[in-house]
Amino acid sequence: MSRTILITGASSGLGEGMAREFAARGDHLALCARRTERLHQLRAELEGDYPGVKISVRALDVNDHAQVAEVFQAFREEFGQLDRIIVNAGIGKGQPLGTGRFDANRQTAETNFVSALAQIEAAMEIFRAQNHGHLVAVSSVTAVRGMPGNVTTYAATKAGLAALCEGLRVELKKRRSPIRVTTLYPGYIRTEINEKVKNTPFIVDAKTGCRAMVRAIESGKAERFVPGWPWTPIGFILRRLPESVLARIF
Repeated sequence: MSRTILITGASSGLGEGMAREFAARGDHLALCARRTERLHQLRAELEGDYPGVKISVRALDVNDHAQVAEVFQAFREEFGQLDRIIVNAGIGKGQPLGTGRFDANRQTAETNFVSALAQIEAAMEIFRAQNHGHLVAVSSVTAVRGMPGNVTTYAATKAGLAALCEGLRVELKKRRSPIRVTTLYPGYIRTEINEKVKNTPFIVDAKTGCRAMVRAIESGKAERFVPGWPWTPIGFILRRLPESVLARIF
């Protein structure tokens, strides 16, 4: 049975890759991003490859929090219901603290955490009304520990997002709600954001990474590192390393 899946930040990178994977599975898609021309191109391509899949696209800047709620509700009204919402939109900016780049760190914090909170609020309002749904948040392997330099703020926002989802899972279990929440911790996946970064360990191409992300989502588990190998054992180790060792590694 086809489901309807909403993906934010779907015009490129992980969002686009997941849209392709879900379309191949026969799922209907509600895709949103700032760059609508790329969304329309993606819709035309996927509709050509998968004629039975319904795809709707809308412009969305996740930093416009009122627009987030409006777009999510408009998709729900169009499709009748939303079975899964993937909070994927984010940025990879950031500079070492105290170097005069508060602007970059603030933008990272606002987009990756505050705007993710707005998306989760909008998603949960829909899911509570439906009494079902699957919320998926794209965190990062960097969320498991504090990270130095350019990654400090980025990692902190992803850790905050993971904690937000964990708290929500606890609440839903307490209420015996059928709504599910999954947190993904992607490792290094080659996308436009990091295409110029060299010598990145264990990096995989976007197709491989997005396929692993979709498999992890479909597993229904609360938390998953992706790809599972080698990031599950790496995540386990990172959580336990002394700060002195982290300082030498990073």
